[in-house]
Amino acid sequence: MRRGDVSVVVGTRSAVFAPLEQLGLIIVDEEHDTSFKQEETPRYNGRDVAIVRGRNERALVVLGSATPSLESSQNAASARYTRLVMERRVQDRPLASVSVVDMRQEYAEHGPGVILSGRLKNAIAKRLEAGQQSLILLNRRGLATAVFCRQCGGTIECPNCSVSLIVHTEGRDRHRARCHYCNYGTLVPKACPACKGPYLERRGFGTEKVAQEIETLWPAARVARLDRDTVRRKGAAADILRSMAAGSIDVLVGTQMIAKGHDFPRVTLVGVVSADVGLGLADFRAAERTFQLLTQVAGRAGRGAEPGDAIVQTIYPHHYSIELACRQDYGAFFAKEIGYRQAMHYPPLTAMVNIVVKGSDARAALADAAALAQHLRTNAGVGRFTVLGPAPAPMAKLRGEYRAQIFLKGSHRPSMREAVLAALAAEPEMRRRVSVDIDPVSIL
Repeated sequence: MRRGDVSVVVGTRSAVFAPLEQLGLIIVDEEHDTSFKQEETPRYNGRDVAIVRGRNERALVVLGSATPSLESSQNAASARYTRLVMERRVQDRPLASVSVVDMRQEYAEHGPGVILSGRLKNAIAKRLEAGQQSLILLNRRGLATAVFCRQCGGTIECPNCSVSLIVHTEGRDRHRARCHYCNYGTLVPKACPACKGPYLERRGFGTEKVAQEIETLWPAARVARLDRDTVRRKGAAADILRSMAAGSIDVLVGTQMIAKGHDFPRVTLVGVVSADVGLGLADFRAAERTFQLLTQVAGRAGRGAEPGDAIVQTIYPHHYSIELACRQDYGAFFAKEIGYRQAMHYPPLTAMVNIVVKGSDARAALADAAALAQHLRTNAGVGRFTVLGPAPAPMAKLRGEYRAQIFLKGSHRPSMREAVLAALAAEPEMRRRVSVDIDPVSIL
């Protein structure tokens, strides 16, 4: 590359640092994707680095997405970027027809155990009969999302993280409860570890349970699953996608991995189970991510000669992110969401810094965070930025460490950066236990 023997480089986020001497064009595809942000040190956002490198080397930068991040759309609205819109699909194919199923009615009629609505089951059966393919999205892995004791009301939780363990099938008749953050696992017990009561029940469901449901309803159907559990083996994801492209799979069940840019002409149905699963997260970007995921996955249907349908199951059919995703109306969503961000002083209309202080004890972590916050408030100045916290992080314990959180919100980035550096300099023994994330893509 450095010698100039290569004229085109394709890669993941680190490719933005490719040593090309005469750089003329940088394309960031699916620029809204959170995977462009590296969460480990050194933290950087590949999209933002691409913008800076393009400016420094006088290269054209193209950010591509059907659902742009609010940051990029706001930059376009303020004329910092030039906005180009592709008004039509390839060969003028129509967008998928999207309909919503209110699962509250399904639960009222058929009980709380319903996974697939009647409308979605009928649509899958129709595609199987016609020899067409279906994609079923549930952005949650596993067989069950919690093990609940009816006697004491407790759940089986991870000893290292503040989350419930997720049940997965292991072998023919064995089930293991596993943490999706630290990978701790234990066999599902016969009795409650807390009260010893034998009344354990499984609650919730993930992609594994959905695939089992479809296999039970249509035993002859060729069903596959694409999530982190099924792609642990090297090359497994490529094998599944090749089988899907070859028509060897009738129904593919998966997490957000199935929503990202795949082109399967035989897919005429997309079903979304629990479309609202991300709306309950303690993150101001929850509505944006829900809109993006639903819009992207709906776009997988009808990419061939046959028109496509998408069926969205939710208990919040009137939430604006779901309504507007079903209408595939990005403009209306941007207008609604940017109003919310402005009212609450959230990015992209303000800068944000997320500071997490870690410790082996919850009180000690909060005490250290309080000391750091006091330094930050001293350096805040009048109207430069505000300091929120400290408070326990939404994920209060992660991989054996307790976490306390501080937010900085403001419009003057240099003063925010200087205040953070000064606070860390005043507490040097704390530096190894503090992580600082500028423009965080997740605040959990």
